[in-house]
Amino acid sequence: MSLRLTRRRAAAAVLTAALLVPLAACGNDDKKGADSSAEATSSASGAPKADLTVLAASSLTDVFKEAGAAYEKANPGTKVTFSFAGSQELAAQVKQGAPADALVTADTKTMDGLSGDTGKPTVIAKNRLVIATGEGNPEKVENLKDLADPKLKVVQAAPEVPVGRYSQQILDAQKIEVKPVSQEPNVRAVLSKVELGEADAGLVYKTDAATATDKVDAIEIPDTENAIASYPAATLKASEHSEAAAAFVAWLSTPEAQKILQGAGFQQP
Repeated sequence: MSLRLTRRRAAAAVLTAALLVPLAACGNDDKKGADSSAEATSSASGAPKADLTVLAASSLTDVFKEAGAAYEKANPGTKVTFSFAGSQELAAQVKQGAPADALVTADTKTMDGLSGDTGKPTVIAKNRLVIATGEGNPEKVENLKDLADPKLKVVQAAPEVPVGRYSQQILDAQKIEVKPVSQEPNVRAVLSKVELGEADAGLVYKTDAATATDKVDAIEIPDTENAIASYPAATLKASEHSEAAAAFVAWLSTPEAQKILQGAGFQQP
């Protein structure tokens, strides 16, 4: 082989190597850029993007609408849709396989009964009961004992509903017998009966009465005679957006979410 041919081959090899180096560098830069872009997509908003469906107790209707809007604003690309009902109805929906991502009930008993369908629950808020009467309290209801007056039309939630169970618990503790004119499927239905004048009084959560101050009066129940309602939140194992659902449930315990809940009258968990 001639010396000239050998030199040509060596030069070609050097040139090829020189061309490959920048190409490899570009490839690495592209990969880093793609990785950075993917990381920004998942972390800039603080949670994976998803359309979430949250089953929530009726007493959370107003405050969760505000909380959901705040969460969506903090997490662009995520949409939170709520389905509100009595906790016992929500439990039935979960057992029937309704498509949803998270659940928030108004009692721990209902949530505990769904342990096979949920992640580990976390209590995000607490509540207490009050006596709701018509505006101006026309029947002059002052305390729980007044609810036993047979002339008074009292409405309660059904015993399987958390607020109905709490109501009966505090009445039994005070040895007060009340014969309700109706038993409703959730606390908002009880409140509605009083608002419309179809009942003189009803036992509701303090936060529910606060949503209708122009239509009802709230008679406080002393702590020694009251019950504390706990609100646990959990992801649903059947969720198709488990990470996004977990992020939302975790957010409910953050200072931002707690400020919204407490602003609506809920107590710290």
